[in-house]
Amino acid sequence: MISRVVLGVCLAVLMVVTGVSTYLYIGTRHSKAIAAPIKPTAAQPSPKGFVLPGTIYVSQSGALYSLNSGRYRQITPEAGWMQPSLMPNGNLLAIKRAGFSSDVYILNVFGRPLAQLTNNAAPRRSYDTGDNHWAFYPTASPDGKTVYLSYDKPKGGYEVDLSVWSMPVTGGIARGTDWTYSQGYTGGDFQPIPVPGGIIYTKYLRALDGTIHSQLWFLSRPSPAAYQLLAGKALTTAVEDCRSPSLAPGGRYLAMVCTYGKQISYLVIAPLNGQNLGARQIVISDQMVAQPTWAPDGSGIAYLAPAIGDQPFQLWFLPRNAYFPPAVPSPSPIPGGPGSTSGLPSPNASPPPPPVVKPMQMSTSLAFDATSTIAWAA
Repeated sequence: MISRVVLGVCLAVLMVVTGVSTYLYIGTRHSKAIAAPIKPTAAQPSPKGFVLPGTIYVSQSGALYSLNSGRYRQITPEAGWMQPSLMPNGNLLAIKRAGFSSDVYILNVFGRPLAQLTNNAAPRRSYDTGDNHWAFYPTASPDGKTVYLSYDKPKGGYEVDLSVWSMPVTGGIARGTDWTYSQGYTGGDFQPIPVPGGIIYTKYLRALDGTIHSQLWFLSRPSPAAYQLLAGKALTTAVEDCRSPSLAPGGRYLAMVCTYGKQISYLVIAPLNGQNLGARQIVISDQMVAQPTWAPDGSGIAYLAPAIGDQPFQLWFLPRNAYFPPAVPSPSPIPGGPGSTSGLPSPNASPPPPPVVKPMQMSTSLAFDATSTIAWAA
């Protein structure tokens, strides 16, 4: 009779061998449909494919890339670079993120730092993480003298809820102005953009049931009262849950991302008239849209979205005709109509429907940062 000890050892060995064999077998059966993301410089669009006009700047894995004439070029190292935006003189504003802080820089178009506008790392002798600060989503005023950004002041210890600030390019955040005050434990106020007469930004608010939603707000001047949460004018409702505003060339339209309380991000555009946002037009309703950005020549809108399900975010382009279809000419008079002597019946002619214009996928195996803005230069 086999002893219980020997039997136990044999069963244990059998379990290990069976488990490892099963694991290896299952590993051979895994789908290879989702390939690992690659660097943009390793994936060149086809020369015969559609080429976007101008130069687009995007972020992947802490590096900034430019896309021009169908070719990607890496302009910064993978060192926490993100959220590029254009300055009127052609340079870039960008964020460089570290472990416990982030700062605003001015870069030239080749990615070389020209100036550091903030210094948000805590002093070396500080042991308080609250002495670090965060800056995000910088954007320049039309004259290039002022930078708007999201900044974590006022701040209570380690808690980070961002507010909208402005600061002179030559003076830094020490000479900055606090425009908004955010609601605690929501994330705060994000992505300010200058518009005629003020700024538009995304404000996150908490409802009575604890849920958090986002709204677009217009503010003509810094909040008139300290810690006034709701200053200015709400452009969208809580039900729409909109964020990521983007102003069209000419300033007559605004693109945004809205969820309407669903697990999807709609691309929405609306006419902008001063402090009023007109009728909404849902342009894309079947993708997780992020960071819509208008082409400088008005030819369309670029944005980020996965191609399928939970895959990485790719670059897409939606031509202008998808949301501003060209006018269809009226049909010419048809023989047999009113006044005709042919005696033929007059058909009820109607203009043909406009062709359906779908978004164009501009990348396939890349993984762009969906929380990073897209900058598009002419």
